[in-house]
Amino acid sequence: MWVADIWRRAAGHLSTLGAVPTALLSVYDKSGVVDFARSLRELGWSIVSSGGTAKVIAAEGIDVTDVADLTGVPAILSHRVVTLHPKVHGGILADPTDAEHLSDMAEYGIEPISLVVGNLYPFGQGLDDFQHGSGSAVEMIDIGGPAMVRAAAKNHAHVAVIVDPKSYDPVIAELRADGALSANTKRRLARAAFAHTAAYDAAIVTWFDGNDPDVADETVEVNDVDTAGALPASIHLALSNVQSLRYGENPHQEGARYRQAGATSWWDSMTQYGGKELSYLNLYDTEAAWRLVQRFDGPACVIVKHANPCGVAIADDITTAYIRANACDPVSAFGGVVAVNRTVTNEMAIALGDVFTEVVVAPGFDDDALATFAKKKNLRVIAANAPSPLPFDVRPIDGGLLVQQPDPVAGRSDDWRVVTNLQPTENQWVDMEFAWTVCAAVTSNAIVYTKDRQAFGIGAGQQNRLDSARIATARADGRASGGACASDAFFPFRDGLDAAVEAGVSCVIQPGGSMRDDEVIAAANEHGLAMVFTGQRHFRH
Repeated sequence: MWVADIWRRAAGHLSTLGAVPTALLSVYDKSGVVDFARSLRELGWSIVSSGGTAKVIAAEGIDVTDVADLTGVPAILSHRVVTLHPKVHGGILADPTDAEHLSDMAEYGIEPISLVVGNLYPFGQGLDDFQHGSGSAVEMIDIGGPAMVRAAAKNHAHVAVIVDPKSYDPVIAELRADGALSANTKRRLARAAFAHTAAYDAAIVTWFDGNDPDVADETVEVNDVDTAGALPASIHLALSNVQSLRYGENPHQEGARYRQAGATSWWDSMTQYGGKELSYLNLYDTEAAWRLVQRFDGPACVIVKHANPCGVAIADDITTAYIRANACDPVSAFGGVVAVNRTVTNEMAIALGDVFTEVVVAPGFDDDALATFAKKKNLRVIAANAPSPLPFDVRPIDGGLLVQQPDPVAGRSDDWRVVTNLQPTENQWVDMEFAWTVCAAVTSNAIVYTKDRQAFGIGAGQQNRLDSARIATARADGRASGGACASDAFFPFRDGLDAAVEAGVSCVIQPGGSMRDDEVIAAANEHGLAMVFTGQRHFRH
């Protein structure tokens, strides 16, 4: 026996829609809704629908009652008010086990609704195809839709709610098999509904925080604190699991990629031509390599291992750039991720040869290069668009997140100051700027030696700067002679600079700002180095 029948018998009156269960369909995304409505009718359901959805369903010859006929009120206020009515929300929110609810329904002629199907206006997407209102962002803030969805999800013990067209077929299959939806199914659908409205509200909050040009220059007062130009007063992240990963950082850990609601990602549009399923670290390292290689204009290659670049180079062609990058630290490059900012040629694919590589990511690949890579069964070959800018840098801590603005890496500017007696040559400026860009992507403490736009020594992640300098010197093995040294933060003592001198560098770039800057500058003059202070630190933990 249908729940609707029980409601009506308990209420002591007959439904004007008939003693059958009623579904309310009011969707913006109408994909699949006609077939779903037809299936419901075949199962004996009555259908109520809003104007636009009702027209689409009726056009296919399916019997449907317009919400306006149910409520006696047409869509008003430029479609802002359509379903906001007691006969709609009373039917959704009523509890059939509550005598007071049944009495109210009988008194006001409210019919029970057993299923709500609704999805919301596409807030945060383009306005060109928006069907209602003036086409402004404000008109895309759906009111009636979220109200119905939330009402049904709240009353999920008695009402089912669908927000995703992908749920149509499973719901119909369960209704056909069992005659009703299980409590577990209704609870699962309700959770999806609240996730849907939460993501929608998060997108609207983001818009208020400045993504819309109409409000981007406004100052927002929160508790009498001026937050203009600062981090927002609150961050509302709605993330969906969009990709299961081979495993997490280790095989015993489960991993997945989540995407923020309404966001676009190069990971979604990329094409993987070959290789095994991606793991957590594959994504993490590939993201790091792909972002760093975008910072260079000429043909460039970045090799990343354990989130740190272990090879970076710019050259006249992409094959030479790869060869130069791999030469920096071929031991560390084993099992690394290779990113290039030009189409991969077969010549480069052959150069990669027997070097064990986890991932190669590029804007595209020649057919011959793909054929060469196809022989390496485990190599993941990815063609991708450039990544989007990151709005925030977040890390989890107990009870929440640490949030900061992304770290912008500026090139040569008037803020850079030569502090030594010796002025840099133009070649040294080029080397320092390249070294500075690479160094900002290296885990602190970071020291990088480069020459002729090629990295030769990278010291990363040490608890003191001297050890990073010693590691970089050992890896450079004399190849950085005459090149540049970059340090992500100031040298607290001259010993780090002395270690760089052992590598043979001729110029140094660092933020400055140490209590012992004078000692470090004196050491640079003593060694005949040119040294530049940028005034900006690039710690990376």
